[in-house]
Amino acid sequence: MKLKIGILSGLFILLSYFAPAQNDSLTFYESYKLIKPVSKTIPGFSGDLQTQTARLKTDKPIRVKVLNKENEPVKDLTIKLNKISVPDGDRSFRLRDTLIYTDSFGIAETFVILGSKEGMYEISAQLLDYPETNFLIYKVFARKTNWVFLLIAGLIGGLGLFLLGMNMMSDGMQNAAGDKMRSVLSQITHNRFIAVGVGTFVTMVIQSSSATTVMLVSFVHSKLMKFRQTTGVILGAGIGTTITAQLIAFKLTDYSLFLIGIGFLMNSFTKSASVRNIGKTILGFGILFFGMHIMSESMYPLRSYAPFIDSIVKLENPLLGILVGAAFTALIQSSSAFIGIMIILSTQGLLSLEASIPLLFGANIGTAITAILASIKTDREAKQVALAHTLIKVIGVLIFIFWIPQFAEIVRFLSPKSFSVNDEFTVLANTVPRQIANAHTVFNIVLTFLILPFTIVFSKLIERILPLKITEEPILRTVYLDYSMVKNSSLALSLAKKETIRMGKLVQNMTADIIIPYLVKKTEVIYDINEKEKEVNFLRDQINDFILKITRENLNEERVNESFQLMYTVKEFEQIADIISTVMIKKAEQWSKMDFEFSVDGKNEIINYHTKTQKQLSRALDVFENVNLEKAKAMKEKYRRYRNMEIELEKQHFERLKDEIIETISSSKTHVELMTMLRAINGHATNIARILLKWSKKE
Repeated sequence: MKLKIGILSGLFILLSYFAPAQNDSLTFYESYKLIKPVSKTIPGFSGDLQTQTARLKTDKPIRVKVLNKENEPVKDLTIKLNKISVPDGDRSFRLRDTLIYTDSFGIAETFVILGSKEGMYEISAQLLDYPETNFLIYKVFARKTNWVFLLIAGLIGGLGLFLLGMNMMSDGMQNAAGDKMRSVLSQITHNRFIAVGVGTFVTMVIQSSSATTVMLVSFVHSKLMKFRQTTGVILGAGIGTTITAQLIAFKLTDYSLFLIGIGFLMNSFTKSASVRNIGKTILGFGILFFGMHIMSESMYPLRSYAPFIDSIVKLENPLLGILVGAAFTALIQSSSAFIGIMIILSTQGLLSLEASIPLLFGANIGTAITAILASIKTDREAKQVALAHTLIKVIGVLIFIFWIPQFAEIVRFLSPKSFSVNDEFTVLANTVPRQIANAHTVFNIVLTFLILPFTIVFSKLIERILPLKITEEPILRTVYLDYSMVKNSSLALSLAKKETIRMGKLVQNMTADIIIPYLVKKTEVIYDINEKEKEVNFLRDQINDFILKITRENLNEERVNESFQLMYTVKEFEQIADIISTVMIKKAEQWSKMDFEFSVDGKNEIINYHTKTQKQLSRALDVFENVNLEKAKAMKEKYRRYRNMEIELEKQHFERLKDEIIETISSSKTHVELMTMLRAINGHATNIARILLKWSKKE
């Protein structure tokens, strides 16, 4: 019996290559016609080429229709079904009925119970008592029983690799272009066109418009920029993020492992920091596309999953598509990643351009959520940046939403055409990925041209919606430090430098004020000096902690040296503050209670030397801020002269002692101690120049 079934199955397979017109219809001696019935309302009505999970009954029955010579349905004819082929190793496939009968519509139907193996199952349908060489072939495909788990695992794992690759690309490009980014950002002006260029460049480097906007929020909060400078940058960021989508639209998944190998070799086996950064960028690029490949493969079963396809069709509803796009982008906080997922869906033929456009609009709104979250704990001017970003995207969507069909036609016109193929999935897979990328680019470029002429008016509108509040600044807080920037070492070190300069100016003010109790014996200023000392100590801890977090990232040697110089400078400023707060204040309080006075000459010497000390401290700040090596060398020369001057003044003081001048005798100890402490401050200020010169020689 088994041998007979095997021979019969083999005969069916052999004859299937030669039997005429077996795809959709079959005629028997002009008496009857077997066809695969179709329905205008039910896709796949015949049950052919449907897909179901292994071991389960098919969703649709296998349907065969019989017509007579006049193309009228024939009732009560017997249709015989046979198994032709099953995937290797399957033993559980079965037909629920092998004999079925036509109804009044000429249709006979039955369900199929799939076997345990994934793959293609072939079934023949023929009229009973007619030659076995005349039959229709039906194909049913089985998915793996655990396809849902594999789909979820593939999506999560692939998305993880995708985001990891994007972060690695961003880190590599930022490290490679760190100094350029720093200089570009420092040159942002009120010129709107330059601002757009800056926003585009920075976003191309860091691969995220959300990150660029978060950076702007931080810079405005840190007073490095004004809100009105940011509108053009926000528009440019929208254009810059489309570059990522254009790269993703290239079907480079076949080369992903090659890129990973090249990037790994460059990143791991070279000593050049620039080559390592380029290697890290290439490695991230490869991981990104490998993640896309995994997601694409895991999504393949969705091509035949009717509920998913029905839900995708519903996304052509603009409001629903915008909501889904905004929610998903806000969830993963990356419009580039969401658009990448859209492109992956389109490569499987699951997403049309009409469904993609509302999702794109939603992604552009959703990307503003990140900036809004970043602005929660900032001042009002920084919140204005987040509000401006959100309103720009909302305005753009409101402009475009009313002409989506026309917009789709423009994008089709601008995008390359697909080769002529019959399969709808293949047509979508070949054309829609590039169309999505182009739609994203066109949307942001047109939006930029529409908003750019009105940036001043737009900024005033934002300022009216969210006006600034005049509030008393808290005493102990950092102004420039932003921990969201620590991964961008170049920009983060710029912020740390700004905070260190602020600390230095506090120390400069302390140095200026401490002389007052000695000269006029008024101690009111001591309270202010003590308050500044508390702030200096606070800033010391905050700056050092911030720099340590930066150094935990993958820094090159230049960044490490810069980190060390910053920490060294912080130490010198803090030691000057300690001299003032722990020694000079105590001496000043004691001196103010005494009836003694400095001699006229002695007071002039103190004022003169204190002035020289202030100048040296001011030079130190200038040298540190502008990396002025010439002034650093001059500071060393000045210190030698001030050191000799202090010795000469001390000699003059002892000459007055010899002359037994009463004021000199009574104030001698305080005079000498004060000059010694001012000389120590001078030395610490000069050390800032020394360390700069020392590391400049090493570099």
